[in-house]
Amino acid sequence: MRRVLVANRGEIALRIIRACHEAGVEAVAAYSDADKAARWVELADDSVHIGGSPAGKSYLNADAVLAAARQSDVDAVHPGYGFLSENAAFARRVAEAGLTFIGPPAAVIEKMGDKATARRMAEEAGVPVVPGSGPLNDLAAAEAAAAEVGFPLLVKAAAGGGGRGIRPVASAEELADVLPTAQAEAAAAFGDGTVYLERLLERARHIEVQVLADDHGGVVHAYERDCSVQRRRQKLFEEAPAPGLAQEVREAIAEAAVRLARHVGYRGAGTVEFLLADDGSFYFIEMNTRIQVEHPVTECVTGLDLVAEQLRIADGKALSVAQEDIVLDGAAVELRLNAEDPDAGFRPAPGELTRFDLPGGPGVRVDTGFVAGDRISPFYDSMIAKLICWGATRDEALSRARQALAELRVEGVPTTASLHARLLPELAGGPVHTRWLEGWLG
Repeated sequence: MRRVLVANRGEIALRIIRACHEAGVEAVAAYSDADKAARWVELADDSVHIGGSPAGKSYLNADAVLAAARQSDVDAVHPGYGFLSENAAFARRVAEAGLTFIGPPAAVIEKMGDKATARRMAEEAGVPVVPGSGPLNDLAAAEAAAAEVGFPLLVKAAAGGGGRGIRPVASAEELADVLPTAQAEAAAAFGDGTVYLERLLERARHIEVQVLADDHGGVVHAYERDCSVQRRRQKLFEEAPAPGLAQEVREAIAEAAVRLARHVGYRGAGTVEFLLADDGSFYFIEMNTRIQVEHPVTECVTGLDLVAEQLRIADGKALSVAQEDIVLDGAAVELRLNAEDPDAGFRPAPGELTRFDLPGGPGVRVDTGFVAGDRISPFYDSMIAKLICWGATRDEALSRARQALAELRVEGVPTTASLHARLLPELAGGPVHTRWLEGWLG
């Protein structure tokens, strides 16, 4: 591999560009009107314009991205996360153009992107799944399935992801009201109104396992992350390893993730997500067929460079490590810094970063694509940075995170930094469940 088109923006684009440079590979930045002067565009070896500021005219425009790949003479495309990263049709078109898609095969994205099919794959692999139904398209079928699954439950978009297309339902009467809304929401977000039902586990933790697989039979896990601090099913804080997890559960959940990756013929970096109940039982919920926003905490506690492994695998090479080489060292936490106003319902707050002074010191890493003077665009996700802190213990990692927040200076837009400052003392007490934050916020 000699030249890669980075079909994304922000901190993940910069992260990929740096990994390419370390591997001796040229990186080409694809950029929209809003990002023409962005830091990652400046640091790339070359850049190519792909369209207007709205994502649909640029980063989500497969035709424009493929035209940019041809124009810039690359031999591979890295989609990052979000945008086209889990679009099977796009992955297939990249391959048909004679280019390497840095991710799993299109057929695997297709299988695991459809949540109902992914459930079936997990069952075939002997991985436990949350009690639920198959795909549904009408109320009568949904009512029959709900009677079997039991309430409370979730109506989930079969083609969904990223916490979208999910509605809780407490009763049969409520199902009749929620189902058409959920179907319309799914159709608008994913182009497919098919839904399915899943039992709602009230106090479960969100545990996900990082997997890597190559074309030489190598499949490994890099242990787990806890992503239970969520608001409206959107993650705000992640950590590795999961606190308070019994070793036998850690081993079982990791082995289940590897088993599923092998069963579906996975290749590349991926994440298998589970719900963990109080009694230690765990259930598959979905697989993300891409690099995750929270991948740095895994890198901190394992020493792996997950993006470098993605490049190796896509280049046809074997993984650089075997399972026995991957050991946990310390603890790491990640705080998502979003341009949002926590005191106004987390309303997105685009605008100019008039000041952006980042913290440092031992064990402190900040992933961002922005500098002071940049504008946070209203067209994209509101995350402007990820603050990642490592420590020999979880307490030390949290302490470093508190100090890093104290050093951070952001002016021009409100951010979630103030929320994190209030959250960290609460999280020092140990693990929480996925509905804890909303209850704590009131």
